[in-house]
Amino acid sequence: MSPQQRTLHLNAFLMSTGHHEASWRLPESNPRANTDIRHYQNLAQIAERGTFDSIFFADSPVIFGDVGRRPAGKLEPTVLLTAIAAATEKIGLIATASTTYNDPFNLARRFASVDFVSGGRAGWNVVTTAGPEAARNFGIDDQPAHATRYERAAEFLEVAAKLWDSWEDDAVLADKEGGVWADSAKVRPINHVGKHFRVQGPLNVPRSRQGHPLIVQAGSSENGKGLAARYAEAVFTAQQTLEAAQAFYADLKARTVALGRSAESLKILPGIVPVIASTQAEALYLERELDELIRPEYARAELARTLRVDPEELPLDRQLPADLPDEDSIEGAKSRYTLIVELARREKLTVRQLIGRLGGGRGHLTFAGTPEQVADAIQLWFENGAADGFNIMPAVLPSGLETFVDQVVPVLRERGLFRSEYSGDTLREHYGLERPANRFSAVGPLANAGA
Repeated sequence: MSPQQRTLHLNAFLMSTGHHEASWRLPESNPRANTDIRHYQNLAQIAERGTFDSIFFADSPVIFGDVGRRPAGKLEPTVLLTAIAAATEKIGLIATASTTYNDPFNLARRFASVDFVSGGRAGWNVVTTAGPEAARNFGIDDQPAHATRYERAAEFLEVAAKLWDSWEDDAVLADKEGGVWADSAKVRPINHVGKHFRVQGPLNVPRSRQGHPLIVQAGSSENGKGLAARYAEAVFTAQQTLEAAQAFYADLKARTVALGRSAESLKILPGIVPVIASTQAEALYLERELDELIRPEYARAELARTLRVDPEELPLDRQLPADLPDEDSIEGAKSRYTLIVELARREKLTVRQLIGRLGGGRGHLTFAGTPEQVADAIQLWFENGAADGFNIMPAVLPSGLETFVDQVVPVLRERGLFRSEYSGDTLREHYGLERPANRFSAVGPLANAGA
Protein backbone atom coordinates (compact mmCIF):
# COMPACT_ATOMS: atom_id res chain seq x y z
CA MET A 1 0.00 0.00 0.00
CA SER A 2 1.15 3.57 -0.67
CA PRO A 3 2.84 5.38 2.27
CA GLN A 4 0.38 8.26 1.75
CA GLN A 5 -2.72 6.07 1.68
CA ARG A 6 -5.05 6.44 4.64
CA THR A 7 -5.42 3.11 6.42
CA LEU A 8 -7.61 1.71 9.17
CA HIS A 9 -6.84 1.66 12.88
CA LEU A 10 -8.15 -1.43 14.67
CA ASN A 11 -8.50 -1.84 18.42
CA ALA A 12 -9.62 -5.08 20.07
CA PHE A 13 -12.00 -4.38 22.97
CA LEU A 14 -11.56 -7.44 25.19
CA MET A 15 -14.19 -8.58 27.68
CA SER A 16 -13.89 -11.97 29.43
CA THR A 17 -15.78 -14.53 27.27
CA GLY A 18 -16.99 -11.94 24.75
CA HIS A 19 -19.25 -8.93 24.43
CA HIS A 20 -22.48 -10.84 24.11
CA GLU A 21 -23.84 -11.13 27.63
CA ALA A 22 -24.71 -14.81 27.14
CA SER A 23 -21.34 -15.82 25.62
CA TRP A 24 -20.24 -17.39 28.90
CA ARG A 25 -23.06 -19.95 28.63
CA LEU A 26 -21.75 -21.52 25.40
CA PRO A 27 -20.29 -25.02 25.82
CA GLU A 28 -16.83 -23.90 24.66
CA SER A 29 -16.63 -20.85 26.95
CA ASN A 30 -14.63 -20.69 30.17
CA PRO A 31 -16.97 -18.99 32.69
CA ARG A 32 -13.95 -18.05 34.82
CA ALA A 33 -12.00 -16.45 31.99
CA ASN A 34 -12.53 -13.01 33.52
CA THR A 35 -9.74 -13.67 36.06
CA ASP A 36 -7.53 -15.92 33.91
CA ILE A 37 -4.38 -14.05 32.87
CA ARG A 38 -3.45 -16.72 30.31
CA HIS A 39 -6.79 -16.14 28.58
CA TYR A 40 -6.02 -12.44 28.16
CA GLN A 41 -2.41 -13.04 27.12
CA ASN A 42 -3.69 -15.39 24.42
CA LEU A 43 -6.23 -12.82 23.20
CA ALA A 44 -3.53 -10.14 23.02
CA GLN A 45 -1.27 -12.46 21.03
CA ILE A 46 -4.12 -13.20 18.58
CA ALA A 47 -4.72 -9.46 18.10
CA GLU A 48 -0.99 -8.86 17.67
CA ARG A 49 -0.88 -11.59 15.01
CA GLY A 50 -3.54 -9.53 13.22
CA THR A 51 -1.36 -6.37 13.58
CA PHE A 52 -4.07 -4.57 15.54
CA ASP A 53 -3.06 -1.13 16.81
CA SER A 54 -4.10 -1.94 20.35
CA ILE A 55 -6.17 -3.89 22.83
CA PHE A 56 -8.43 -2.21 25.37
CA PHE A 57 -10.03 -3.02 28.71
CA ALA A 58 -13.06 -1.20 30.10
CA ASP A 59 -13.26 -0.79 33.87
CA SER A 60 -15.32 0.69 36.67
CA PRO A 61 -14.77 0.79 40.45
CA VAL A 62 -18.04 -1.06 41.01
CA ILE A 63 -19.64 -4.38 40.04
CA PHE A 64 -21.59 -3.74 36.85
CA GLY A 65 -25.14 -5.04 37.06
CA ASP A 66 -26.35 -8.28 38.62
CA VAL A 67 -23.63 -10.87 39.24
CA GLY A 68 -26.12 -13.53 38.21
CA ARG A 69 -26.21 -12.15 34.69
CA ARG A 70 -22.66 -12.65 33.40
CA PRO A 71 -19.04 -12.90 34.70
CA ALA A 72 -18.76 -9.75 36.81
CA GLY A 73 -15.37 -9.78 38.55
CA LYS A 74 -12.56 -7.84 36.86
CA LEU A 75 -8.83 -7.66 37.37
CA GLU A 76 -7.47 -4.13 37.77
CA PRO A 77 -6.59 -3.29 34.16
CA THR A 78 -3.20 -1.57 34.56
CA VAL A 79 -1.99 -4.58 36.55
CA LEU A 80 -3.41 -6.84 33.83
CA LEU A 81 -1.58 -4.87 31.14
CA THR A 82 1.81 -5.39 32.76
CA ALA A 83 1.33 -9.17 32.51
CA ILE A 84 0.18 -8.83 28.89
CA ALA A 85 3.17 -6.60 28.06
CA ALA A 86 5.50 -9.46 28.95
CA ALA A 87 3.67 -11.79 26.54
CA THR A 88 3.59 -9.40 23.54
CA GLU A 89 6.02 -7.21 21.61
CA LYS A 90 4.24 -4.60 19.52
CA ILE A 91 0.54 -4.22 20.24
CA GLY A 92 -0.68 -1.18 22.16
CA LEU A 93 -2.15 -1.64 25.64
CA ILE A 94 -5.03 0.61 26.74
CA ALA A 95 -6.71 0.58 30.16
CA THR A 96 -9.64 2.54 31.56
CA ALA A 97 -9.25 4.61 34.71
CA SER A 98 -11.57 7.12 36.34
CA THR A 99 -10.72 10.78 36.99
CA THR A 100 -13.51 10.94 39.58
CA TYR A 101 -12.21 8.20 41.89
CA ASN A 102 -8.43 8.54 41.51
CA ASP A 103 -5.79 11.20 42.19
CA PRO A 104 -3.58 12.59 39.42
CA PHE A 105 -0.18 11.74 40.91
CA ASN A 106 -0.90 8.06 41.55
CA LEU A 107 -2.63 7.53 38.22
CA ALA A 108 0.02 9.42 36.21
CA ARG A 109 2.67 7.28 37.90
CA ARG A 110 0.76 4.05 37.21
CA PHE A 111 0.37 4.74 33.48
CA ALA A 112 3.96 5.97 33.16
CA SER A 113 5.05 2.72 34.76
CA VAL A 114 3.00 0.64 32.30
CA ASP A 115 4.55 2.69 29.49
CA PHE A 116 8.04 1.76 30.69
CA VAL A 117 7.19 -1.89 31.26
CA SER A 118 5.71 -2.17 27.74
CA GLY A 119 8.37 -0.16 25.90
CA GLY A 120 6.07 2.76 25.04
CA ARG A 121 2.81 0.96 24.31
CA ALA A 122 0.49 2.31 27.04
CA GLY A 123 -2.77 4.20 26.61
CA TRP A 124 -5.28 5.62 29.10
CA ASN A 125 -9.02 5.59 28.41
CA VAL A 126 -10.25 8.54 30.46
CA VAL A 127 -13.68 8.14 32.06
CA THR A 128 -15.57 10.18 34.65
CA THR A 129 -17.60 7.19 35.99
CA ALA A 130 -21.37 7.54 36.19
CA GLY A 131 -23.62 6.03 38.83
CA PRO A 132 -24.28 6.34 42.56
CA GLU A 133 -23.06 2.79 43.23
CA ALA A 134 -19.47 3.74 42.43
CA ALA A 135 -19.75 6.90 44.53
CA ARG A 136 -20.79 4.89 47.58
CA ASN A 137 -17.62 2.80 47.30
CA PHE A 138 -15.69 5.99 48.03
CA GLY A 139 -17.77 7.33 50.90
CA ILE A 140 -19.90 9.63 48.72
CA ASP A 141 -23.69 9.44 48.87
CA ASP A 142 -24.24 10.15 45.17
CA GLN A 143 -22.25 10.76 42.01
CA PRO A 144 -20.99 14.31 41.42
CA ALA A 145 -22.95 16.25 38.81
CA HIS A 146 -22.17 15.52 35.16
CA ALA A 147 -20.60 18.95 34.53
CA THR A 148 -18.56 18.76 37.73
CA ARG A 149 -17.13 15.36 36.79
CA TYR A 150 -15.98 16.69 33.42
CA GLU A 151 -14.55 19.87 34.95
CA ARG A 152 -12.50 17.71 37.33
CA ALA A 153 -11.45 15.44 34.44
CA ALA A 154 -10.08 18.37 32.44
CA GLU A 155 -7.94 19.56 35.35
CA PHE A 156 -6.91 15.97 36.11
CA LEU A 157 -5.58 15.59 32.55
CA GLU A 158 -3.70 18.88 32.78
CA VAL A 159 -2.00 17.75 35.99
CA ALA A 160 -1.13 14.32 34.56
CA ALA A 161 0.46 15.90 31.47
CA LYS A 162 2.51 18.27 33.63
CA LEU A 163 3.71 15.35 35.74
CA TRP A 164 4.72 13.35 32.65
CA ASP A 165 6.66 16.43 31.48
CA SER A 166 8.31 17.09 34.84
CA TRP A 167 11.33 15.13 33.61
CA GLU A 168 13.05 16.21 30.41
CA ASP A 169 13.95 13.44 27.96
CA ASP A 170 17.68 13.78 28.64
CA ALA A 171 17.46 14.32 32.40
CA VAL A 172 19.03 10.97 33.25
CA LEU A 173 22.80 11.14 32.69
CA ALA A 174 23.93 7.91 34.41
CA ASP A 175 27.42 9.46 34.62
CA LYS A 176 29.38 6.96 36.69
CA GLU A 177 32.71 8.77 36.45
CA GLY A 178 31.27 12.14 37.37
CA GLY A 179 29.01 10.63 39.99
CA VAL A 180 25.90 12.32 38.59
CA TRP A 181 22.89 10.14 37.91
CA ALA A 182 20.52 12.89 36.64
CA ASP A 183 20.62 16.61 35.88
CA SER A 184 18.55 18.14 38.69
CA ALA A 185 17.81 21.23 36.56
CA LYS A 186 15.86 18.98 34.21
CA VAL A 187 13.65 17.39 36.88
CA ARG A 188 11.19 20.04 38.07
CA PRO A 189 8.27 20.43 40.45
CA ILE A 190 5.06 21.41 38.69
CA ASN A 191 3.53 23.36 41.64
CA HIS A 192 0.02 22.96 40.29
CA VAL A 193 -2.68 24.87 42.17
CA GLY A 194 -6.19 24.52 40.77
CA LYS A 195 -9.84 24.22 41.74
CA HIS A 196 -9.72 20.46 42.32
CA PHE A 197 -6.04 19.64 42.85
CA ARG A 198 -2.85 20.90 44.49
CA VAL A 199 0.13 18.88 43.27
CA GLN A 200 3.77 19.75 43.83
CA GLY A 201 5.57 17.10 41.75
CA PRO A 202 7.79 16.15 40.07
CA LEU A 203 6.65 12.65 39.16
CA ASN A 204 8.89 9.89 40.50
CA VAL A 205 9.02 8.16 37.09
CA PRO A 206 11.15 9.58 34.22
CA ARG A 207 9.59 10.60 30.91
CA SER A 208 8.75 7.51 28.87
CA ARG A 209 9.72 6.44 25.38
CA GLN A 210 6.55 7.85 23.81
CA GLY A 211 6.49 10.96 26.03
CA HIS A 212 2.96 10.51 27.32
CA PRO A 213 0.66 7.50 27.29
CA LEU A 214 -1.92 7.79 24.50
CA ILE A 215 -5.10 9.55 25.72
CA VAL A 216 -8.39 7.86 24.78
CA GLN A 217 -11.91 9.03 25.58
CA ALA A 218 -15.27 7.33 25.20
CA GLY A 219 -18.05 9.77 26.18
CA SER A 220 -20.34 11.22 23.50
CA SER A 221 -22.29 13.77 25.54
CA GLU A 222 -21.66 17.48 24.93
CA ASN A 223 -19.22 17.58 27.83
CA GLY A 224 -17.63 14.36 26.64
CA LYS A 225 -17.10 15.70 23.14
CA GLY A 226 -15.65 18.90 24.55
CA LEU A 227 -13.13 16.94 26.61
CA ALA A 228 -12.25 14.72 23.64
CA ALA A 229 -11.70 17.65 21.27
CA ARG A 230 -9.25 19.28 23.69
CA TYR A 231 -7.33 16.29 25.05
CA ALA A 232 -8.09 12.95 23.38
CA GLU A 233 -6.00 11.29 20.69
CA ALA A 234 -8.43 8.45 20.06
CA VAL A 235 -12.16 8.21 20.74
CA PHE A 236 -14.17 5.03 21.19
CA THR A 237 -17.82 5.69 20.37
CA ALA A 238 -21.11 3.81 19.97
CA GLN A 239 -23.01 4.64 16.77
CA GLN A 240 -25.92 2.67 15.31
CA THR A 241 -26.20 4.12 11.78
CA LEU A 242 -23.86 5.45 9.12
CA GLU A 243 -25.63 8.81 9.19
CA ALA A 244 -25.28 9.17 12.97
CA ALA A 245 -21.62 8.14 12.78
CA GLN A 246 -20.95 10.68 10.01
CA ALA A 247 -22.56 13.46 12.04
CA PHE A 248 -20.56 12.55 15.15
CA TYR A 249 -17.32 12.29 13.16
CA ALA A 250 -17.79 15.67 11.45
CA ASP A 251 -18.80 17.38 14.70
CA LEU A 252 -15.88 16.06 16.73
CA LYS A 253 -13.30 16.74 14.02
CA ALA A 254 -14.61 20.32 13.68
CA ARG A 255 -14.40 20.86 17.45
CA THR A 256 -10.83 19.54 17.42
CA VAL A 257 -9.77 21.90 14.61
CA ALA A 258 -11.50 24.85 16.31
CA LEU A 259 -9.22 24.29 19.32
CA GLY A 260 -6.10 24.60 17.17
CA ARG A 261 -5.42 20.91 16.66
CA SER A 262 -5.27 19.07 13.34
CA ALA A 263 -8.16 16.79 12.43
CA GLU A 264 -5.66 13.91 12.05
CA SER A 265 -4.51 14.29 15.68
CA LEU A 266 -7.75 12.62 16.83
CA LYS A 267 -8.71 9.13 15.64
CA ILE A 268 -12.40 8.14 15.88
CA LEU A 269 -13.18 4.43 16.27
CA PRO A 270 -16.85 3.34 16.48
CA GLY A 271 -17.54 -0.04 18.06
CA ILE A 272 -18.71 -3.02 16.01
CA VAL A 273 -19.77 -6.45 17.30
CA PRO A 274 -19.17 -8.82 14.36
CA VAL A 275 -20.72 -12.29 14.25
CA ILE A 276 -18.94 -14.02 11.36
CA ALA A 277 -19.69 -17.24 9.44
CA SER A 278 -19.25 -18.65 5.96
CA THR A 279 -22.77 -17.53 4.97
CA GLN A 280 -24.98 -14.72 6.23
CA ALA A 281 -27.70 -17.22 7.15
CA GLU A 282 -25.26 -19.12 9.34
CA ALA A 283 -24.07 -15.89 10.99
CA LEU A 284 -27.66 -14.87 11.75
CA TYR A 285 -28.29 -18.32 13.21
CA LEU A 286 -25.27 -17.94 15.53
CA GLU A 287 -26.54 -14.52 16.58
CA ARG A 288 -30.03 -15.90 17.37
CA GLU A 289 -28.47 -18.80 19.28
CA LEU A 290 -26.70 -16.32 21.55
CA ASP A 291 -29.77 -14.12 21.96
CA GLU A 292 -31.84 -17.10 23.07
CA LEU A 293 -29.43 -17.63 25.98
CA ILE A 294 -30.12 -14.16 27.42
CA ARG A 295 -31.95 -14.25 30.76
CA PRO A 296 -34.62 -11.55 30.18
CA GLU A 297 -35.23 -10.91 33.90
CA TYR A 298 -31.60 -9.82 34.35
CA ALA A 299 -31.47 -7.87 31.10
CA ARG A 300 -34.73 -6.02 31.82
CA ALA A 301 -33.50 -5.01 35.27
CA GLU A 302 -30.30 -3.61 33.75
CA LEU A 303 -32.23 -1.74 31.05
CA ALA A 304 -34.48 -0.27 33.75
CA ARG A 305 -31.43 1.01 35.65
CA THR A 306 -30.10 2.64 32.49
CA LEU A 307 -33.46 4.29 31.72
CA ARG A 308 -34.05 5.29 35.36
CA VAL A 309 -37.43 3.52 35.59
CA ASP A 310 -38.88 0.61 37.55
CA PRO A 311 -38.57 -2.80 35.78
CA GLU A 312 -42.35 -3.23 36.06
CA GLU A 313 -42.71 -0.25 33.71
CA LEU A 314 -41.03 -2.28 30.95
CA PRO A 315 -43.33 -5.16 29.88
CA LEU A 316 -41.25 -7.43 27.66
CA ASP A 317 -43.63 -7.47 24.71
CA ARG A 318 -44.42 -3.75 24.60
CA GLN A 319 -42.45 -0.80 23.31
CA LEU A 320 -40.76 1.59 25.71
CA PRO A 321 -43.19 3.82 27.63
CA ALA A 322 -43.73 7.28 26.20
CA ASP A 323 -42.99 9.10 29.47
CA LEU A 324 -39.34 8.20 30.05
CA PRO A 325 -37.17 10.65 32.02
CA ASP A 326 -35.98 13.65 30.01
CA GLU A 327 -32.40 13.35 28.77
CA ASP A 328 -31.44 16.59 30.55
CA SER A 329 -32.30 15.01 33.90
CA ILE A 330 -29.83 12.13 33.38
CA GLU A 331 -26.60 12.71 35.32
CA GLY A 332 -24.72 9.59 34.21
CA ALA A 333 -24.07 7.90 30.83
CA LYS A 334 -26.09 10.54 28.98
CA SER A 335 -24.99 9.55 25.48
CA ARG A 336 -25.72 5.84 26.01
CA TYR A 337 -29.20 6.68 27.39
CA THR A 338 -29.94 8.74 24.28
CA LEU A 339 -28.62 6.05 21.92
CA ILE A 340 -30.76 3.31 23.48
CA VAL A 341 -33.97 5.36 23.50
CA GLU A 342 -33.45 6.54 19.92
CA LEU A 343 -32.75 2.97 18.74
CA ALA A 344 -35.94 1.68 20.37
CA ARG A 345 -38.08 4.53 19.03
CA ARG A 346 -36.59 4.49 15.52
CA GLU A 347 -37.06 0.76 14.98
CA LYS A 348 -40.24 0.45 17.10
CA LEU A 349 -38.67 -2.34 19.16
CA THR A 350 -40.40 -4.09 22.00
CA VAL A 351 -38.49 -4.34 25.27
CA ARG A 352 -37.72 -7.98 24.48
CA GLN A 353 -36.35 -7.04 21.04
CA LEU A 354 -34.37 -4.15 22.51
CA ILE A 355 -32.82 -6.45 25.10
CA GLY A 356 -31.72 -8.73 22.25
CA ARG A 357 -30.15 -5.83 20.36
CA LEU A 358 -28.32 -4.59 23.44
CA GLY A 359 -27.22 -8.07 24.55
CA GLY A 360 -24.51 -8.22 21.92
CA GLY A 361 -22.84 -4.86 22.46
CA ARG A 362 -24.76 -2.63 24.88
CA GLY A 363 -25.66 -0.15 22.14
CA HIS A 364 -22.74 -0.65 19.76
CA LEU A 365 -23.38 -1.65 16.16
CA THR A 366 -23.92 -5.40 15.79
CA PHE A 367 -23.32 -7.04 12.41
CA ALA A 368 -23.83 -10.66 11.35
CA GLY A 369 -22.39 -11.77 8.03
CA THR A 370 -19.56 -13.28 6.03
CA PRO A 371 -15.96 -12.01 6.31
CA GLU A 372 -16.44 -10.07 3.07
CA GLN A 373 -19.69 -8.49 4.32
CA VAL A 374 -18.04 -7.43 7.57
CA ALA A 375 -15.14 -5.93 5.57
CA ASP A 376 -17.69 -4.17 3.32
CA ALA A 377 -19.40 -2.57 6.32
CA ILE A 378 -16.07 -1.42 7.78
CA GLN A 379 -14.93 -0.03 4.43
CA LEU A 380 -18.22 1.82 3.87
CA TRP A 381 -17.94 3.72 7.15
CA PHE A 382 -14.18 4.28 6.78
CA GLU A 383 -14.40 5.72 3.27
CA ASN A 384 -17.49 7.86 3.88
CA GLY A 385 -16.51 10.14 6.74
CA ALA A 386 -17.75 8.01 9.65
CA ALA A 387 -14.61 6.42 11.11
CA ASP A 388 -10.82 6.36 11.20
CA GLY A 389 -10.98 2.74 12.26
CA PHE A 390 -13.00 0.44 14.48
CA ASN A 391 -13.22 -0.85 18.00
CA ILE A 392 -13.63 -4.57 17.30
CA MET A 393 -15.85 -6.18 19.97
CA PRO A 394 -16.14 -9.95 19.32
CA ALA A 395 -19.39 -11.44 20.58
CA VAL A 396 -17.54 -14.57 21.74
CA LEU A 397 -13.89 -14.88 22.81
CA PRO A 398 -11.46 -16.18 21.80
CA SER A 399 -13.19 -17.65 18.71
CA GLY A 400 -14.67 -14.36 17.48
CA LEU A 401 -11.31 -12.59 17.56
CA GLU A 402 -9.57 -15.52 15.85
CA THR A 403 -12.16 -15.51 13.08
CA PHE A 404 -11.81 -11.76 12.56
CA VAL A 405 -8.00 -11.95 12.45
CA ASP A 406 -7.89 -14.99 10.18
CA GLN A 407 -10.77 -14.15 7.83
CA VAL A 408 -11.58 -10.41 7.88
CA VAL A 409 -8.10 -8.91 8.29
CA PRO A 410 -6.80 -10.63 5.11
CA VAL A 411 -9.70 -9.10 3.13
CA LEU A 412 -8.93 -5.63 4.50
CA ARG A 413 -5.25 -6.11 3.61
CA GLU A 414 -6.09 -7.25 0.08
CA ARG A 415 -8.13 -4.06 -0.37
CA GLY A 416 -5.18 -1.92 0.80
CA LEU A 417 -7.08 -0.77 3.89
CA PHE A 418 -4.91 -2.25 6.66
CA ARG A 419 -1.27 -2.89 7.43
CA SER A 420 0.44 -6.24 6.85
CA GLU A 421 3.10 -5.58 9.49
CA TYR A 422 3.91 -3.05 12.18
CA SER A 423 6.03 -0.11 11.02
CA GLY A 424 6.84 1.16 14.53
CA ASP A 425 7.18 0.01 18.11
CA THR A 426 5.10 2.45 20.17
CA LEU A 427 1.35 2.92 20.44
CA ARG A 428 1.67 6.47 19.07
CA GLU A 429 3.48 5.15 16.01
CA HIS A 430 0.70 2.62 15.38
CA TYR A 431 -1.89 5.42 15.45
CA GLY A 432 0.27 7.75 13.35
CA LEU A 433 0.52 10.33 16.13
CA GLU A 434 3.43 12.59 17.00
CA ARG A 435 5.36 12.26 20.23
CA PRO A 436 4.29 15.20 22.42
CA ALA A 437 6.87 17.90 23.05
CA ASN A 438 7.81 18.55 26.67
CA ARG A 439 6.07 21.77 27.72
CA PHE A 440 8.79 22.59 30.26
CA SER A 441 11.91 22.05 28.14
CA ALA A 442 14.37 24.95 28.13
CA VAL A 443 12.29 27.10 30.49
CA GLY A 444 14.28 26.52 33.65
CA PRO A 445 12.85 25.74 37.11
CA LEU A 446 9.15 26.49 37.48
CA ALA A 447 8.03 28.92 40.12
CA ASN A 448 4.38 28.07 39.59
CA ALA A 449 2.67 25.95 36.95
CA GLY A 450 -0.86 26.41 38.23
CA ALA A 451 -4.03 25.75 36.29
